[in-house]
Amino acid sequence: MDYTVKQVAELTGISVRTLHYYDEIDLLKPAHVGQNGYRYYDDATLLRLQQILLYREMGMELAQIRTVLDDPDFDLLVALRSHRKALQTRLQHLHQLIRTVDGTMMHLIGEIDMNKRRLFDGFSDQQQKQYERELRLEYGPDTINESIRQWNSYTEAERERIKNEGEAIYADLAEALNAGEGPNSSVVQAILTRWHAHIHHFYEPTLEILEGLAQMYNSHPDFIARFEKLHPELPVYLQSAVTHYVDELETAEIIRLLAEDEKRGAAS
Repeated sequence: MDYTVKQVAELTGISVRTLHYYDEIDLLKPAHVGQNGYRYYDDATLLRLQQILLYREMGMELAQIRTVLDDPDFDLLVALRSHRKALQTRLQHLHQLIRTVDGTMMHLIGEIDMNKRRLFDGFSDQQQKQYERELRLEYGPDTINESIRQWNSYTEAERERIKNEGEAIYADLAEALNAGEGPNSSVVQAILTRWHAHIHHFYEPTLEILEGLAQMYNSHPDFIARFEKLHPELPVYLQSAVTHYVDELETAEIIRLLAEDEKRGAAS
């Protein structure tokens, strides 16, 4: 059976633009192109697409995925077994993280999970109210209400300015990606300095919070959908860039603390 690009997009949840991009870089070619110019995919290409998505979940870059899948010795069943084992390990790790978050960072994570949705337009009032209901049930009304009040304290003009500021930052990151700038480049890291300042409009971002955002940018469906509209690879790119940014901040903080300890030791 053949599937059009639109049908594959509806079946998998991947955007048409992303499918076109995969075709352009020879990662996922259609089974054939009709006389009408339409791309058509068959069951074999859908299985390859599944592998692409699974390897992306493992954090592999597209160029690496293409090399693996194009290897003549590639074995689909062996790959699926490997994916299953990796996902089981990841699941155990996530359960541990959830227990840690519930025990020590409930307040902060509550703010993240609400305010990250406030960063973007495009969500309905009904959906936003549902988010707030879920967060109140999970983290308690006082914590979530305080976070909501922080956003509501801004005027409409201030909210619009903050949203436009965020849109400009993410657009600049997508432009840097298109220009071939690496996620660790000075250009991208300078943009992330602006991003860090922007996050302060919503809550006080600790290093743990920023690290959590790096993970969510490439794992949470809302983030992925939003960023893929700017560039198909922006979620992966952002995760890598923000992770490096946080590592640099953490290193600088460690150096500062060591210097303070040495200073106190010399004084005593």
